[in-house]
Amino acid sequence: MLFRQKGGFGPLFVLLAEVKLACHPGTPSHAVRGVTARLERAGGEDLKVTYLLEGDLARLRIPAPARPRSGDKLWQHTCFEIFIARRMPSYHELNFSPSREWAAYAFSQYRNGAPLADDSLDPQIAVRTRADGLELEATVYLQRLSPQLSGGKFSLGLSAVIEDADGALSYWALRHPPGKPDFHHAEAFALELDEARD
Repeated sequence: MLFRQKGGFGPLFVLLAEVKLACHPGTPSHAVRGVTARLERAGGEDLKVTYLLEGDLARLRIPAPARPRSGDKLWQHTCFEIFIARRMPSYHELNFSPSREWAAYAFSQYRNGAPLADDSLDPQIAVRTRADGLELEATVYLQRLSPQLSGGKFSLGLSAVIEDADGALSYWALRHPPGKPDFHHAEAFALELDEARD
């Protein structure tokens, strides 16, 4: 399926996948009915991810809109995440907050990494409130993140942290490894994307 940006200008995006995230059994939320994600790709350079949180927003803590900027520890509150690996054990992580704050990290191996301080990675987060929840869209600029990701095959982990009104966190992912929630675990990289073709 092909999509072009509104107005007919900009890159042509190809729908790659629509997936449902599963809640970790140890962190249930009665305010969330589900979390899904849609992935689209334009050539080998851009990856657009759209998350749909279905639930009762009045029973959730959603960060208030703010000026887009890089942040830190966004996972302590409601945020959406994508993990990208071309060749494990190295990988990248991006966090997207409904406040429009974002964060990017590069890891050389499991949980051994550092933030990427690069404003060119700004994912242009767009947030829309719906009657049944919230939608967040972000663009990952693969070439800017790492030249190795441009046009190639890679593995993805898609996840979300959702904060209830009482402060409890629920953890959502494509796949959960055994034990406590761990989005960095190799088993969480559960989606394979083929090499982009123009």
